[in-house]
Amino acid sequence: MKSRLKLALLHAVLLAGVALTLFPLAWMLAVSFMPANEANQFPPPLLPGRFTLEHYRALFTRLDVARYLCNSTLLAIAITLISLLLNSMAGYAFAKLPFRGRDRLFQVLLAAMVIPAQVTMLPLFLMLKEFHLINSYGGVIVPGMASIFGIFLIRQYALSIPDSLLDAARIDGAGEFRIYWSLVLPLCRPILTTLAIFTFMGSWNDFMWPLIILTDNELYTLPVALANLIGEHVQDTELMMAGAVLTVLPVMLVFLLLQRHYISGLTIGSVKE
Repeated sequence: MKSRLKLALLHAVLLAGVALTLFPLAWMLAVSFMPANEANQFPPPLLPGRFTLEHYRALFTRLDVARYLCNSTLLAIAITLISLLLNSMAGYAFAKLPFRGRDRLFQVLLAAMVIPAQVTMLPLFLMLKEFHLINSYGGVIVPGMASIFGIFLIRQYALSIPDSLLDAARIDGAGEFRIYWSLVLPLCRPILTTLAIFTFMGSWNDFMWPLIILTDNELYTLPVALANLIGEHVQDTELMMAGAVLTVLPVMLVFLLLQRHYISGLTIGSVKE
């Protein structure tokens, strides 16, 4: 009886946590379909009195959000693909390829993880300025091409690959790149999917760096463009919620579609030396 009561209490707490988490998202979605100024009433309504798509039409016709949506999609996909390639190469090298100073260099990389990203923004900006990458997509992509976290994640997973399997491929005459491309990458698919989700979500939601590096309105990503719209349409709550839905929806769909691989990558990849 006590065990059933504890189980029921646990389920109640979990359901309450889920409700508290989903309520803001559900209300945001509902407000995006409300007529203008309906959400500013007190108390604010939970559901639209009249269903309308006028705010979504305004975003795509009057405010040219389609351009910013394409910009964010292009950058997020490019950063994700390049990051997967470079992080997987480095992670595999740190896990399976012996070279002088490998472990010490990896320790230095791990130590650098404690440095806040904001501290590196100024030197990074000055470096990109010297390469004439300011106000370009290259300036947005370069800092995301590789990450210490991504290298660490791939390395920890690659440690689980048997050395005997790699040695057998070498005996058969396969080169290191062939082993990496044909053997290591397929075996690392779960953790690559996990890293892809992390990277895509991070680059899609990134606000600070595109705001710093991009000055041309036509190059803005969706979060930066919507932040600029707040100043012009601060009272258009429904319009802003429609923009927020467009920002949140793609990453939620990506996560829901790939969550099985995401969870398996995190659990299987928890390998310790």
